[in-house]
Amino acid sequence: MNKLSKGNAKKFLFDLDNANFLAVFDEYSDGVMITNTDGVIVYYNQAMSRIDELDPENVILTRVTDVYDLDDETSIIMQCLAKGSPIVDQPIYYRTRMGKFANTIHSVFPVFNRNRMVGAVCFIRDYNVLTETLATMHLPESQKRIPGHEISFESIIGQDPSFRDALNAARMAASTPSPVMLYGETGTGKELFARAIHNHSPRYEKKYTPVNCAAIPENLLEGILFGTSKGAFTGSINKAGLFERTSQGTIFLDEINSMPVGLQSKILRIVQEGKVRRVGALKEIKFDVKIISSVNQDPHTSITDGSLRSDLFYRLGVVFIHIVPLRKRLGDLELLVRHFITKHNKLLYKQVAGVEKEVMEMFRQYHWPGNVRELEHVIEGAMNIIGNKDRIGTANLQPHFSNWFSSRRSPGPRPSPGIAINPATPEDAGDGGLILNKQEHEKKMIAQALGQHRGNITRAADKLGISRQLLYYKMKKFQFTRENFQ
Repeated sequence: MNKLSKGNAKKFLFDLDNANFLAVFDEYSDGVMITNTDGVIVYYNQAMSRIDELDPENVILTRVTDVYDLDDETSIIMQCLAKGSPIVDQPIYYRTRMGKFANTIHSVFPVFNRNRMVGAVCFIRDYNVLTETLATMHLPESQKRIPGHEISFESIIGQDPSFRDALNAARMAASTPSPVMLYGETGTGKELFARAIHNHSPRYEKKYTPVNCAAIPENLLEGILFGTSKGAFTGSINKAGLFERTSQGTIFLDEINSMPVGLQSKILRIVQEGKVRRVGALKEIKFDVKIISSVNQDPHTSITDGSLRSDLFYRLGVVFIHIVPLRKRLGDLELLVRHFITKHNKLLYKQVAGVEKEVMEMFRQYHWPGNVRELEHVIEGAMNIIGNKDRIGTANLQPHFSNWFSSRRSPGPRPSPGIAINPATPEDAGDGGLILNKQEHEKKMIAQALGQHRGNITRAADKLGISRQLLYYKMKKFQFTRENFQ
């Protein structure tokens, strides 16, 4: 049986080597382009033809830089061929030699044959198609966690006095049209607060639009927020932006300190005037939205380092609410643990009763850089592998978590919880030299992870044990870019 399996496997590998993979890409919904090592296009599918509005016959066997208004330095494909390493999810706004503009996201991978690079394959997503697809997607009911309309102040867990003060402030601010700014680290629940404010406001039946300012490429954000006008650039259409489409409702600008400063000034103008002008248009359109924004670091620090305009802060921070991190409200730990166990018992069809005493002690000592979100992920991960046990034990925790706790008990230098990038806050400072050393160690750890994964944000964040958003924030803090490590 073993020999037969090996024989089948060898036959499959032979068939695989001789399979016509290009036929799979012919009907692929995203654009696919394959080049040789000189950047000459040898494959160009129909989806790519639709994006560029070019006939494949006029593209095949033509060099990339002859088809597009790009050179060896600006072409993502040529960069990949030069470095011999992948470039993943790179946004690019380009123009073909025929004058067609396109907003796309490129992922390019070098192709090797026995350690020799023979070319590159590029996958291209049309950003306009992508955003329309995401906007119309509906998850099945079984995959939804908490429907947005069901989130209320009563459903947000916490009894800590400072946390309750924040909830009460948000509750009172919900009934007014004034802007609200939420300040909290990644994972503290800013999105929950924003949803609850909308659901508790007179606008609760109108549209709620969350915008992750850190996740949308800079060259696309203005058009998404303000809309576009036909004729603004080649291929542009008349399309309302999110401010216009959310009129009478609530818009949540998450991590607004990640928004380009130039765009912040335009946000300030439309907030003051209550009018928005689409990109390329002359006419202004009135809108009426309640604006909720958030920052993931002290806004005064953001103002000092130039990532947040002071005038925008004063305009959007009319009501300013600080959501304290989990390490500052450890009295809520048991309450949160019970809540997440109950929640995931239903989702995972489990009957977990609680956690062992040693686990709870670990939770009390841990620094929680990912805050409440990290706590939920730790519990959900443990419940996936708990088997028939009714209590979460140390053996069910993720390795980085258990290893951190073991290292605290052993003599010698202690690594930081999970990784060495817990956010330093003024309250944690103690000694200036200690904070400086901590930041240097943090910077070194991030650089090592990014270097190891060639600037891949997702893999580096997984290596460090933090969210992509927190890694983006840390990269901005240390003035790192993905290109530094590619």
